[in-house]
Amino acid sequence: MSTAAAAGFSLAGMGATAAAAAGDERVFFQYFHETWPTITDDLSTVADRGYDGVWIQAPQESELTWSDRDGRNDPPLGYQPVDFRSFDSEFGTEADLDRLVETAHEHGLEVYVDCVMNHMAADRGYDFSQFEEQHFHTHVGSIDDWDDEHQVEHGNLLGLKDLAQLEDHGHEDTAPYVREQLYDYMKKIADTGADGYRYDAVKHVEREFWAQYANQWADEFGMSRIGEVFDGGVDYVQNYIDTGMNAFDYPLYFVMEEVFDHGDMSRLEGAGVVAQDPFHSWPFVQNHDEGAPPQYHLAHAFALTIEGTPMVYNLHPDEILTDDAINNVVWVKTNLAGGATYWRHADSDLAVYERENNLLVGLNNGTDNWRSEWVDTTWSNETLKDYSGNADDIEVNGDGWVEVAVPPEGWVFYAPY
Repeated sequence: MSTAAAAGFSLAGMGATAAAAAGDERVFFQYFHETWPTITDDLSTVADRGYDGVWIQAPQESELTWSDRDGRNDPPLGYQPVDFRSFDSEFGTEADLDRLVETAHEHGLEVYVDCVMNHMAADRGYDFSQFEEQHFHTHVGSIDDWDDEHQVEHGNLLGLKDLAQLEDHGHEDTAPYVREQLYDYMKKIADTGADGYRYDAVKHVEREFWAQYANQWADEFGMSRIGEVFDGGVDYVQNYIDTGMNAFDYPLYFVMEEVFDHGDMSRLEGAGVVAQDPFHSWPFVQNHDEGAPPQYHLAHAFALTIEGTPMVYNLHPDEILTDDAINNVVWVKTNLAGGATYWRHADSDLAVYERENNLLVGLNNGTDNWRSEWVDTTWSNETLKDYSGNADDIEVNGDGWVEVAVPPEGWVFYAPY
């Protein structure tokens, strides 16, 4: 389920055309599965690790409790709303949430808050203090045909009661009332001082709602937004981006899921939304819905050095925030990465690409041997330092060529001193 960034609508805006400069790229941290006070107490560590912001779970009163979980993330909490008007939830009180946002800002972190507007909770009929049966789509039932756009937009996702944002179904006040409640919900999130929304279940609501209502409300409230468009089609996801939002790069994720299971590295070249619209692409290796590929660290070495704004998931924050490899690649992203991407070499095991005149990356998913390759670059007669700690310095010759060597299942990050 589901600012100022140098990507997308986070200050760079719709008109952005130039690649971000080195030092301007950003990384966000998906901080889930903890209470607001616990997250608040850890924000100084998140900031120290080099992250620019956090995404937290939906704050409204919801159906499930900590006792309903079977494991840390089964199911994630906050996705079965009961009342959008109350922000006293399993995560803490509304005052706790306000303190979280205030503390984040004190540490230079932005806060994106999950925003669930497609549906209400399952397994309670239409028993909601805020809505009645007429405020829902009741004519479809479950989603049985995922290729049927009408079912996808009007059916009950996993049994969750589907709100009618646009259609009245014979009650002239239905859609306006639903939109009024969702407007107030978005405003209440903005009033916490948060910086952006993470829109949940985007493809299950008509694009018209995002274009004509939600994104315009976000503009009114001065809020950025990132959407969960759960689909592997680049053009499909782009259609929602074009309504006025950034999007998690699911098309890229589905390629990475196979490539970083000892697959064909050449498939990474040109993959995902990031290849055509990097300013609105948010790459990720794992989230609360999708697991990480087996080559976990190698996948992060890719996702955090390409263009776009990556989101790193904290299934266990005490582990990932002390993971030296992840901390290093976050540092590389925010200090060295920048500029357009130029692919210098790609075969089944080895990928080498340059972030123009800023960073040269080599990735090897072979398990046994170092791989080396001569590649062209934008430098000339330049010494490049390896910032991964996995290799020695290399020398670019006068023609701009350099030999890059990468350890098995490893990576190198080269940049000028």
